[in-house]
Amino acid sequence: MDKLFDFALTGRLLGLPFVQSGLLAAAVLGVVAGLLGPLIVMRRMSFAVHGTAELAFTGAAGALLLGVGVEYGALAGAVVAALLLGLLGGRESERDSVIGAILSFGLGLGVLFLWIYPGRAANKMGILTGQIMSVDSVDATVLVAAAAVVLAVLAVIYRPLLFASVDRSVALARGVPVHTLSVIFAVLVGIATAIGVQIVGALLVVALMVTPAAAAARVTASPLRATVLAIVFAEVAALGGIVLSLAPGAPASAFVTAISFLIYLVCRTISYVRGRARKREQISESVSRPAASAPSR
Repeated sequence: MDKLFDFALTGRLLGLPFVQSGLLAAAVLGVVAGLLGPLIVMRRMSFAVHGTAELAFTGAAGALLLGVGVEYGALAGAVVAALLLGLLGGRESERDSVIGAILSFGLGLGVLFLWIYPGRAANKMGILTGQIMSVDSVDATVLVAAAAVVLAVLAVIYRPLLFASVDRSVALARGVPVHTLSVIFAVLVGIATAIGVQIVGALLVVALMVTPAAAAARVTASPLRATVLAIVFAEVAALGGIVLSLAPGAPASAFVTAISFLIYLVCRTISYVRGRARKREQISESVSRPAASAPSR
């Protein structure tokens, strides 16, 4: 516990190049996750993010086995998963079963790759739980470039995508290419998920892709405000988690998920308090209204 508050050690570690590269990657991930998160929540794709993360894990494990950069394998695996989910899970009634099938396949294949891999166990665990030390300047460049692609495509399709996310049937009636947008969005989510694998790991990437947006949705119904809040929450969780993990040398994912969940609990509490206050106002109005409209004798 003393190491957790060792500010001198944390300050020294913040000056290291690999820490700065990791913080840059985390900051980029926070922006991407904050922009995509509200759409993921609106489209009820939280489980899909988890399934995509499993094939990102499979791709990263395969890259580790082949001696290729883990970030490239994670990107390839996540994009393949996203395409499969977008193409096979078009019908909402069968989406969960498709995700479950892909998730179990990806996880099993990834475990096999890690079993075959002869290298250090730390490298294997880093894929699952994240490893800030594994992010160097080259990795950060790849992650920033991938994030730039996501942001550029999202800027082009955001308005029709938001329309289709809010009311799919009306968007179809208006001629919006809903299915094509769903496939493109799934690929964007896959790329963003792959970015998060090296920061928080394949198992816990949902903590940044979904939880900040879910927290924002508890305190506002405005898509714009929800997006801004989701970005802020994701940045606080990602950067704060990394900084807190430096001195004790613990996995950053533990702190990232803890901060993210704490933010979610605070937002739920705010929502609950607002709801109670609204109910009291409605009750007081309903009580005073008959008294005010009662005829005078």
